[in-house]
Amino acid sequence: MMLNSATPAFLDDLASQLPEGSLRPAEPRYLEEPRGRWQGLAGAVALPRSTQDVAVILRACAAARVGVVPWGGGTGLVGGQLQPEGPAPLVLSLERMAAVRGIYPDENVLVVEAGMVLADVQGHAASVGRLFPLSLAAEGTCRIGGNLATNAGGLNVLRYGNARDLCLGIEAVLPDGSVFNGLKRLRKDNTGYDLRHLLIGAEGTLGVITAASLRLYPQPGVIGTALMAVESPDAALRLLSLAQLRLSGMVSAFELIGRMGLEFLAEKMPEVKCPIAPSDWMVLIEIGLPEGFGAAEDHLAGLFEAGLEAGLVSDGVIAASEAQRFGLWRIREAIPEANRMIGAVSSHDISVPLSLVPEFIAKAGPRLAQIDAFRINCFGHLGDGNLHYNVFPMAGRSRKDHEHQRDAVKECVHDLVDELGGSVSAEHGLGRLKVDDLERYGDPGKLAAMRAIKAALDPSGIMNPGAVLRGEA
Repeated sequence: MMLNSATPAFLDDLASQLPEGSLRPAEPRYLEEPRGRWQGLAGAVALPRSTQDVAVILRACAAARVGVVPWGGGTGLVGGQLQPEGPAPLVLSLERMAAVRGIYPDENVLVVEAGMVLADVQGHAASVGRLFPLSLAAEGTCRIGGNLATNAGGLNVLRYGNARDLCLGIEAVLPDGSVFNGLKRLRKDNTGYDLRHLLIGAEGTLGVITAASLRLYPQPGVIGTALMAVESPDAALRLLSLAQLRLSGMVSAFELIGRMGLEFLAEKMPEVKCPIAPSDWMVLIEIGLPEGFGAAEDHLAGLFEAGLEAGLVSDGVIAASEAQRFGLWRIREAIPEANRMIGAVSSHDISVPLSLVPEFIAKAGPRLAQIDAFRINCFGHLGDGNLHYNVFPMAGRSRKDHEHQRDAVKECVHDLVDELGGSVSAEHGLGRLKVDDLERYGDPGKLAAMRAIKAALDPSGIMNPGAVLRGEA
């Protein structure tokens, strides 16, 4: 079914059903994405103040067959937050819906509206002595509704899980304007299909999440952070296993860093210093312990000594202050910034089974070398098998020199991921960038079920048209 543009007549009629100031022209920030690959379209931006406003908007768009593009913080990297072609849609931003609906410290639950910035969610949890562990580089800008819509991962998945693992219930507006009142605070609720998990990760293609009940945790009594040089990705994996044996349930993050990332930092951000001699591979480890379990530094020192004895590590440093801890994390967080300054030929957010991470790294480089000479910056969340495997031009060349090879590079990496039983989208979602990849690598049964669900809930195809599943935009 063809969609229609959000015409002035449609917008005038919609404005008459909403509080004054709910619609406005689309500013550039609503039509851009961080990598600059696409420019979005929009008839206008809708800024609802309530779930009822969202219901009115979706009901009107369904009746007029006008597309709706949900917009969170605009930080997505796969084009899910904008529509680059087709009839001009209505962009829907929940930035005015950012209230706390309830906080229950004894239950470890925080209920917030979907437009709340992730850093503010973390702050509200901290105000009652609790931790909301979802942590991303964009946490000062991204919004919890977008985090849930993309099932965001981040730094602490190893210990606490993805966004869906941190959500007990949601409120959402479905494509016909009906409201799903699933904002429960229950750990157990076996009353039929779990629509919460259907809408989480759907990237706004099945409805709009308007509020969520979020799971909180006690704050660790002490935190320890260390950077260790390892002999290889296999050694890093064995060190992770050793850490989990020694500190079961207390390893919050285990990040793999390759030498190329440090070389990029030295070239583009020399102010970010590595406190130990660079090696081919390093791991950044963070642990969180309850009070009474001793000093975190002592546990990390014990891990280092055990790793040294096993031939897994060769050097390391343990943060002795919050400033030193910040400095170690700054290395990891600055690598994507340096990547952007260099300019990637192709970037890949992939995951493979943990035990196959070393095999993937060993095979991917030689396969890419058959296409051309490249620099590879491999880093990421080793604890959950999620690598950011990014391919760059050699020094003295630019990504424009490889524009004709971009598709071949991506296919080379993704084919190997698929061979190893991995995923070509680990934590960034599919958006519009990876629609072809889903069709190429997705299970046919799963794809058929996804299309059937989309057709049942959104028969007019108004929700984020062109994202996740191919359709008319």
